[in-house]
Order: sequence, then structure tokens, then C-alpha cells
Amino acid sequence: MRAVLLIETSTDTASIALAIDGRIAGERSFVSDRRHNSLLFGPLAELMEIHGKRAFEAVLVGSGPGSYSGTRVGIATAQGAALVTGCKAVAVPSILATPAATSGEPCIAFGDARRGSYWIARIEAGHLLSPPELTDEIGIDFALGQARGSGTTCFSVEPVAQKQIPLQHPTAAGLWEAWQTATPQMRTQWAGQIPQPIYLKPPHITESKNKEVFG
Repeated sequence: MRAVLLIETSTDTASIALAIDGRIAGERSFVSDRRHNSLLFGPLAELMEIHGKRAFEAVLVGSGPGSYSGTRVGIATAQGAALVTGCKAVAVPSILATPAATSGEPCIAFGDARRGSYWIARIEAGHLLSPPELTDEIGIDFALGQARGSGTTCFSVEPVAQKQIPLQHPTAAGLWEAWQTATPQMRTQWAGQIPQPIYLKPPHITESKNKEVFG
């Protein structure tokens, strides 16, 4: 019996699932606002009870883009579960676990990168054509106009203010679909990387208002 644990916590609608012999054997979801760390372990314990003490083949976890804190909670949990069960934790982009992406049709994901920036990710046949790219308001409006004009599906995993982009939440079961449709080369690439959130830009550092001179 081959089993894979799946964890998706990059948005406020989080989920975990268990795939056994290629099929989803159980899935649990919950809604939380920055409290994934306190709500994740109940559903996780339920699935672990279903699975018993058998080892996992792997633990797949969503890497975003999305809530940075939520994604980190998911990755930390995945690494812990992998360590305990003696397997590997592998990060998969969360936006590939959405209904639009798993449909196989061309689509574009949009997101708010904060501080006047936005991100765009183009997906085709369930694969990212390139990593999410940053743009400004003019850039996102132009891309939205082009996509809507061509009939390409647009979505966002979190609300983007004043842009009226339909929301789609990634799911743990969607992570399994993304993994199954990925090329062997892409699986190898994901498995060869240390799981971490998808970084859209370097961390912002705010200078202290109370500057002091040392010397």
C-alpha cells in the first residue's frame, strides 16, 4: 500500500488529505484566519489514524503564493511528518492545486504582493510556464484586460482589492492532481529542493524610527 500525505495551508481555507494507491482516501478542510497552527493538528490526527503506523511514500505541501505565515505552518508540519515517518517532504506550488489549473486549460493566476505590487503566473496544461512575476497596477490591469479579452480563465487565491478577480482556493486533493500530472523532470526538480514558500520579493526591512549612533 503506497500512501502520500498532502497538506495545503496557503490560504484561509486549508485542507489536508491522504492518497492511498493513487486515490484520495480521506480529506479534511477547515477555515482559519492566521490560526492554521492551532487548527491543523486535529484533522491531521484523524488522517494519521486512518493511515495507521505505516510509512508514507512522501509528504506533499503547498508552497504558495499566498499567506506567508500559513504556508510556513504547512511546510513545518510537512517536514515534521516526513521526519517522523521516514520519508521526504516535497513542496508543490499551491496555485497548481486550484480548479482552473487542474482543468488543464490555459489560465492566469493573479495576486496582491502588497506595497503597490502584484504578481502574475501563467499556467498551461497544469504546469507553470514561468515563476510568478511581479508587476505594478498598470501591468496587472493590462494583463487582466488581455486575458478577459481572449477568454482566458483568471483567478486569485486571495482577494485583490478593486480588481474583481474570481477566487479559487487550492486544495490538498488538488496538490495530488498537480503531482500526478507533473512531468518526471518537474517532480525531480520539486523533490530536489528544500521545501520553502514561494518568495515573490525579498523581505521588507523597515528602518527604526529611533536611530542611534554607535561609535
